[in-house]
Amino acid sequence: MPAPEETSPDASPDVTHDAGRDRADRTVLDARDISRALTRISHELLERNKGATDLVLLGLHTRGVPLARRIAEKITAVEGAPVAVGELDVTMYRDDLRSQPTRRAHKTALPPGGIDKKVVVLVDDVLFSGRTIRAALDALADLGRPSAVRLAVLVDRGHRELPIRADHVGKNLPSALAERVSVRLAEIDGTDEVTIS
Repeated sequence: MPAPEETSPDASPDVTHDAGRDRADRTVLDARDISRALTRISHELLERNKGATDLVLLGLHTRGVPLARRIAEKITAVEGAPVAVGELDVTMYRDDLRSQPTRRAHKTALPPGGIDKKVVVLVDDVLFSGRTIRAALDALADLGRPSAVRLAVLVDRGHRELPIRADHVGKNLPSALAERVSVRLAEIDGTDEVTIS
């Protein structure tokens, strides 16, 4: 598995992925904390939606994709039926393409049945400025018309620049603007943890 990258061109400004652990890094979520947070989010989604009917989870690249899959697995374990999961790439909808034109595009993959008249839950690792989510909403508008759109994030670190808030949050993590929040997931980085430095 590849090592975490130092703010790669495709990384969202909402989170950084460090090449290595700094001595000043402080772990705020370990693997068990992340699992518990995702379990809580899964139950909240089921309660709010009154089950998994018409629920579609769309993971935002990069680390939102494995998080969406994990949440879907937890919901399936409770409901006994699979939950639709897809991937959403917002690269071409970002408002910083002019300043960072070398971003690598990922694929958008909607589940069979699409998103029309579905309850779509956008899943991301960190909510920061809100600009990635705004781009995701623009991308969704080109893909279909959901009956509702909700947002689930592993970490909300504050410092919003747009009027966007998460419906489901694993951990609220107040942070200074100069601090770095790093999310590592086993599927991509070989380990599960959230650190702040």
